[in-house]
Amino acid sequence: MTSPKYKNSAAFYDVDGTLIQINIVHTFAFYAARQASWTKSVSTTVSTVMSIPLFAAADKVSRKWFNELFYHYYEGFSQDRLEILSEELFDEVIKPKIFPRTLDLVEESKRAGCRQVIVTGALDFTMRPLARYLGIEDVIANRLEFRNGWATGKLAKPFVGGATKPVLMRQYAKEHGLDMAECFAYSDSYSDFPMLAVVGRPTACNPDRRLRAVARSYDWPVIQLR
Repeated sequence: MTSPKYKNSAAFYDVDGTLIQINIVHTFAFYAARQASWTKSVSTTVSTVMSIPLFAAADKVSRKWFNELFYHYYEGFSQDRLEILSEELFDEVIKPKIFPRTLDLVEESKRAGCRQVIVTGALDFTMRPLARYLGIEDVIANRLEFRNGWATGKLAKPFVGGATKPVLMRQYAKEHGLDMAECFAYSDSYSDFPMLAVVGRPTACNPDRRLRAVARSYDWPVIQLR
């Protein structure tokens, strides 16, 4: 039997806009609308909608600032309820928004022998059902800080996003004996340039305009999963 071609490598996937057609604001809106308290659900949902322009502005300035601002809105959410709702979120919102060719990409990567790894600024409990469905082994994602079962509104360290992604990817590769020069990475956003640049086989996946231009200049592959 022929051994896998890339047995000492991994495929690292961004998620929002890369594998699925939603973002973290959509997922928060789902959680906010289904809190145990009706008044909290309404007030949190209204507050989120009113803050969308602020989120957009923060994201353009700094992904770290955006995440610190955004995840503050989770303060007071029950850990148990979020875990339960994550399964409903996957079935009702995420699964229907998985891009048509996502499964093909992951299956092709598996056949080549790559470890499968999600690397995302989304929350870990939100990503686990997706990873399980796609057959992806590991998830590198942001984690909410909880105290006595309730979210504090802060992220636990290490923060995942932007320039920290390649640091965590290198750490993962070292722990699993992988060669970064043989690894793959997929993202749709120019903000993930550091994630793509750290591997030997980067791919612009459903790229935004800036990433498409960068991919063209570096002669990186460009694919569409839509």
